[in-house]
Amino acid sequence: MDDQTQMKVAVLMGGSSSEREISLKSGAQVEAALRRLGHEVISVDPADNAIGVLAELRPDVAFIALHGKYGEDGCIQGALELMGIPYTGSSVLSSAIAMDKTISKALFEVSGIPTPPYVVVDCHSPFQSALERALSIGIPCVVKPSSQGSTVGISIVKDDGALQDALSYAFNYDEEAVVEKFIKGTEVTVGVLGNHDTEALPVLEIVPKNEFYDWESKYTPGMSEHVIPARIGNAAQKECQRLALAAHAALKCRGYSRVDMIVEPNGSVWVLEVNTLPGLTEVSLLPDAARARGISFDQLIQILLDGALKD
Repeated sequence: MDDQTQMKVAVLMGGSSSEREISLKSGAQVEAALRRLGHEVISVDPADNAIGVLAELRPDVAFIALHGKYGEDGCIQGALELMGIPYTGSSVLSSAIAMDKTISKALFEVSGIPTPPYVVVDCHSPFQSALERALSIGIPCVVKPSSQGSTVGISIVKDDGALQDALSYAFNYDEEAVVEKFIKGTEVTVGVLGNHDTEALPVLEIVPKNEFYDWESKYTPGMSEHVIPARIGNAAQKECQRLALAAHAALKCRGYSRVDMIVEPNGSVWVLEVNTLPGLTEVSLLPDAARARGISFDQLIQILLDGALKD
């Protein structure tokens, strides 16, 4: 790599969300790759005096390896915008929208992107009315906080009696909860790369050892299997890639994203959510999908870095 392309890169990692430890793992992987690529790397933890450090060091670009609240929701992106520092990933608006499942699902609907039927319940409503509203979606269902990532606060409810506890659990993390119809099928995810000329990566099937792709399945080596290409029909694979690009565009994402979906046995595809800062650990999905496309981890990191400097 020549000197002209070397940059001073601030890797933002850690933070104060419930996903801090995962962010530190992602950040360490990114940091190592950037050093191998020849860049000057500065590690910055937003839980400390990140703004002061960034103002003093003035990096050429910030690589955001944060997950969850204050990192994935547009907050740090806004700070970087004010400081005039380019950064990887989506804008303030797109980050905030994607993090809020209530808003992103509404945008999927108006964009013609199939997403499981759902209702939104508020912790400030009388609990009995919230419970009745949640029951209207039917059992089984999935209950999750509106603005959390990495399956934090999520429950699969298989009988009426468990719904109250599931709502209470979700309300520990957010004032709003999304109650979504449970769709039985194959869990898949599709990575998207690019700003304007976007590309959908191969469809990756997720086979968790636990009941669903929960925190342990995501971040513990050996607790999930990644199958590429996914064991679904060719037509369903193409539809997954099409919908991934459509969801990425509907939320005005930039640089990269990862779109999670469920494929029913009949081939119907349902979009669950868009992750604007997907994990970059040794067991993460996006790097695996990139490798299946012939893109090494270091190449992926350089692609994401380059995307931060393009309009």
